[in-house]
Amino acid sequence: MDQISATEFEKMLADFPVATYEAGQTVISAGSRTGLLFILKSGAVAVFKKGVEIAKVVEPGSMFGEMSALLSAPHTVEVRAVERSQFKVADAAIVMKDSLPYIATLLALRLDAANQALFELKSRIKDGQPAEEFAKMLRQIDELLNNGGAIPPGPYKMRFFTNR
Repeated sequence: MDQISATEFEKMLADFPVATYEAGQTVISAGSRTGLLFILKSGAVAVFKKGVEIAKVVEPGSMFGEMSALLSAPHTVEVRAVERSQFKVADAAIVMKDSLPYIATLLALRLDAANQALFELKSRIKDGQPAEEFAKMLRQIDELLNNGGAIPPGPYKMRFFTNR
């Protein structure tokens, strides 16, 4: 399968419907199986795991539901609009068929960045750095994983949030 570009991916999504959620509405329920991908166009959402807020996401292009679709498993988080939010909604099977290498590349970039941050944290623990340094580093890891930390430069400008 050939790699598609971010521009081609966005063009592919152009014909998919837009769903609007008002503040407080649930976009994805933990434990459900939607078979859908939700790509944030505008607005902001909070992501909860077992009742604990683990992320706020505001970056257009952030995707929700891709891990559930890839693993053929129920969603493991709840995604809730914190303000009026719009999403492109796509059948995961259709999108994955045509863009799996693109999605896999984005997930791999994020995993690589998370692995690097974890390595840095463990290195600092081993070196005996003070507790306040750990707190600062954990905030940076949280930002990277959950709050729109930048993907390395390149053709990959869409953001993903995994629900696993």
